[in-house]
Amino acid sequence: MSDFSGIWIPLITPFADGAVDHAALRALVRRYADAGVAGLVALGTTGEPAALDAAEQDAVLATILDAAQAAARGGDGANGARALPVLVGVSGNHTASMRERIERLSTLPIAGVLIAAPYYIRPSQAGIVDHFTALADASDKPVVLYDIPYRTGVRLELDTLLTLAAHPRIQAVKDCAGSLDTTLALIRDGRLQVLAGEDVAIFNTVCLGGSGAIAASAHLRPERFVALYRALTAGRLDEGRRIFHELVPLIQAAFAEPNPAPVKALLAAQGLIRNELRMPMTRASDALAALLEGLGAPGVFEQDAERSA
Repeated sequence: MSDFSGIWIPLITPFADGAVDHAALRALVRRYADAGVAGLVALGTTGEPAALDAAEQDAVLATILDAAQAAARGGDGANGARALPVLVGVSGNHTASMRERIERLSTLPIAGVLIAAPYYIRPSQAGIVDHFTALADASDKPVVLYDIPYRTGVRLELDTLLTLAAHPRIQAVKDCAGSLDTTLALIRDGRLQVLAGEDVAIFNTVCLGGSGAIAASAHLRPERFVALYRALTAGRLDEGRRIFHELVPLIQAAFAEPNPAPVKALLAAQGLIRNELRMPMTRASDALAALLEGLGAPGVFEQDAERSA
């Protein structure tokens, strides 16, 4: 069994003059390792995998895995520490092709695969169970279900999730369905680790007993998201509430326009990447970019914390 607790960051894919910027990607991995995140997601929605060809996807994953290992060693191979775990997003609606992809990924040192329901075709719940079962059977690594109906067009109903929870390799769910009843039922059932997929739900999910979050907005102030998780899991509710309230404006701004444009705008303002996306995605508006830059400025969260104390 793997442990998917904590704050996981679904990495953006930085570009420079239209090509993947592997140097910037490597630096981001080190930055988030230093911030204490639990793990990374490669080729998730935030990473714009639909805009990458197969060779680019493989190269992005190779860079992330290598950088995650190097970060664990302090960058010089000296201490042999455990590499930062990396989940890999696998999407599609052709089960056989996805099986082949997952079989290839199983040969790599990954923490598992993150799989959404088949998009666009809107299969029945029985079809969804068959699809995920076939993929989990093909995987030697743990599977994290990705319930995100506003992207796929179909929801993973509670009975479906509970059925899939019986599979020995299906171990967690990224919960983006927006149903408190489903979230609570899965946590109470206890077989799947529940990770908040809507960033504004992190506080509620962890307080209810969920395992953490896969949070795109954690790109921007990773150390504060880690502090939030640690405070809540240690029972320091007042501290956790203060941190969460500080983060809410940043979380809301990070999703005010299509993801990952806002995240990339602030990372670019911080000098970490270039503000580039691939069509059909577009850059964040100037107004939102200015708002994000203000929210992400050094000292903003510290000042808010002092006022809230």
